Amino acid sequence: MICTFAGHREVFGLSQWPVVEALETLLSTEQELICYEGGMGEFDRLCACAVRTLKSRHQDKRIRLILVLPYMYQRLNTDGEYYRKNFDEVIVLHELAQVHYKKAVTARNRWMVDQADQLIALVWREHGGAWQTLQYAQRRGKHIVSIKRKENAPDGA
Repeated sequence: MICTFAGHREVFGLSQWPVVEALETLLSTEQELICYEGGMGEFDRLCACAVRTLKSRHQDKRIRLILVLPYMYQRLNTDGEYYRKNFDEVIVLHELAQVHYKKAVTARNRWMVDQADQLIALVWREHGGAWQTLQYAQRRGKHIVSIKRKENAPDGA
C-alpha cells in the first residue's frame, strides 16, 4: 500500500493523532506501507511524525517514509544527518529537472498522487497547491481520507 499526503502549510494546532488513526486503519489490513511526503509545511511535518510513530508501534510491519523533493536542495548536503535519521529514503525527481521551479512542486505532487493508492488530506480552502492536489487525486480515482481541522482555527485560513 502506498500513501501520500496533501495539506495546507498551516495546521493551527492539529496534532498528529488524526493522521496516525488514518494510517492505523490502513495498517489493519496491510503488512507493508510506503508513505510519500513532500516536506513543504506543517502538515507534511505532522504526517512524517505520524509515520514515525507508526514505525515505532508496528516494528513487525514494513513501514517506509520517503521524502520526495521536486528539485535538489542545498540543505540535503548541509543537513544530511537529519535526512538520514528521519527518512528511509530521499527522492529527488530528476525528471523534473527541466521544469520551472514554480511548477515543479505541482508536478511533484502529481507524481506522488500517481504512485499512491491513498491520499490523506487536510484541505479547507478551494485554492492553492493542496486544493489542486486533492482535485487531481479525485480525478485519478484515488481513495481519499479527509482530516478535519480544529473548530477554533482562524476563519479564511
